[in-house]
Amino acid sequence: MDSSLLVPLFATLLCYVLFLLGRIVYYEFSSPIRHFPGPKNHSWIVGNFFDMADEAPVTTRWREEFGPHFQFRGLLNKRILYTSDTKAIDHIVANTNLYGKGPVGVRAIRNLLGNGILSVEGDPHKKQRRLLNPAFGTAQIRRLTEIFVERSLQLRDVWSREITKSAATGDQKDSARIEITGWVRRVTLDMIGHAGFNYQFNALEPQGKPSELNQAFTDLFHSPNARMGFALRGAQAMIPLLRFLPLPGQKVVKNAKAKMYDISQELLRDGKTAVKAAGGDKDFSSGRDLFSLLLKANMAADVPGKSRLSDEDVIAQIPTFFVAGHETTSTAITWALYALSQNQSAQNKLRKELMTVSTDNPTMEELNALPYLENVVRETLRAHTPLVSVRRAAMVDDILPLSMPYTDPTGVVHDSLPITKGQEIYLPLLAVNTDKALWGEDAAEFKPERWDHLPEAVKAIPSVWSHLMTFFAGPHNCIGFRFSLAEQKALLFTLIRAFEFELAIPASEIGSTGALQRPFLLAEREKGDQMPLIVKLCSRA
Repeated sequence: MDSSLLVPLFATLLCYVLFLLGRIVYYEFSSPIRHFPGPKNHSWIVGNFFDMADEAPVTTRWREEFGPHFQFRGLLNKRILYTSDTKAIDHIVANTNLYGKGPVGVRAIRNLLGNGILSVEGDPHKKQRRLLNPAFGTAQIRRLTEIFVERSLQLRDVWSREITKSAATGDQKDSARIEITGWVRRVTLDMIGHAGFNYQFNALEPQGKPSELNQAFTDLFHSPNARMGFALRGAQAMIPLLRFLPLPGQKVVKNAKAKMYDISQELLRDGKTAVKAAGGDKDFSSGRDLFSLLLKANMAADVPGKSRLSDEDVIAQIPTFFVAGHETTSTAITWALYALSQNQSAQNKLRKELMTVSTDNPTMEELNALPYLENVVRETLRAHTPLVSVRRAAMVDDILPLSMPYTDPTGVVHDSLPITKGQEIYLPLLAVNTDKALWGEDAAEFKPERWDHLPEAVKAIPSVWSHLMTFFAGPHNCIGFRFSLAEQKALLFTLIRAFEFELAIPASEIGSTGALQRPFLLAEREKGDQMPLIVKLCSRA
């Protein structure tokens, strides 16, 4: 490089660094939340990031110590506001013009998944949501339930064979110790592939070589190095220049993106070929599955230009639903089986109800007609909320209304909180779903019967489903929540009828970690996600 270029290059970099430092110092001394209490800051580089990555419920404990409003430090020591105030949360989720994912949040998602529905806001989000909504309506989920049940039966048969293998080795006669997290992730990946895109991953029962995408997701999200990778991706989103450095974990991300992109291109290419083979006049009106809707928006002649999706837009949606469509559901099922293993009376009561159905292949209506199954699903998603939190950033200066006032250092009580543009806010889905002030003193316990008589206070929770924040709320609520609920019911229906479940180790040896709370063994943290259960053939099956 010409030495004459080094001076202006260095000066530009220095100015950029000084600008960042100046902005940090300004926010430190002007922030309206600078006097809020909070946990000890362990590092000017990572703040409290690893506290939260090490233990999913840690913010719930912080709330008990510091109250409903406090601050903690994120990556690069960024000051983050925590609030579990339902009035404040309702204001945030309802006003998407005031609060969004923010440039850092959008960049982090886009770097991995592209410009899909999770990484766009404003009019582009409304456009994509309007296009995709029909794929997740009741009529479409009714048709997809058959696929969910078919895949659930496939998992049942796989676990039955595992039990047979265990008997052959002399370990157990009618049961086996099964590490369920990997199996459940595979079956839900097969579900989204088949039901959403008519694509056969064969992750549950590989035909030939193992599913490369399943392995890529395992490396990316579930390996022992996953939390460090998440931290580095967050730092890269905050400081884009870091993307050009050879940081650890980049090969894993590159591999996962490449696998998702290859499959997405294959789907789009084959879809277009099928349309052209039909003379270009394919009837798009009858297709309401996810991929048919994407293809229609890309190719149909009657789609106006402003509603049309480019090839790049279509390809971006596919990995979004590959990830979002199976990670949260598999986590929910893992915790449901854990909870039922801990509560044998609930497991037996559920099994008794499920046995009243005369078929192994229930319809959506038959599944929805089982009240205790409904209670178990709701209680799992409440007590073991898969996605622990959502973050939003203030797009403008605002005043946040509060139902739980706070007292400033001078003793003045406030029923609102000034918010400055750029302030990041942590919305604790798990903490709200288990708040004793809303749910009662037994809020932390798994009790499906609570759904027969809900406290009046829970009606204040912003929600798209069942007074829970599990699927978020407002215009950005989870578009696929009906899809996920049908998957969970099909899996629990099939597995609880076929097997009895017990914990293979004491519950005290199981921890949970991450924004998407995943189980791990305290003594084997280096092995990544685990949930070992004793799976026994059901005596009534």
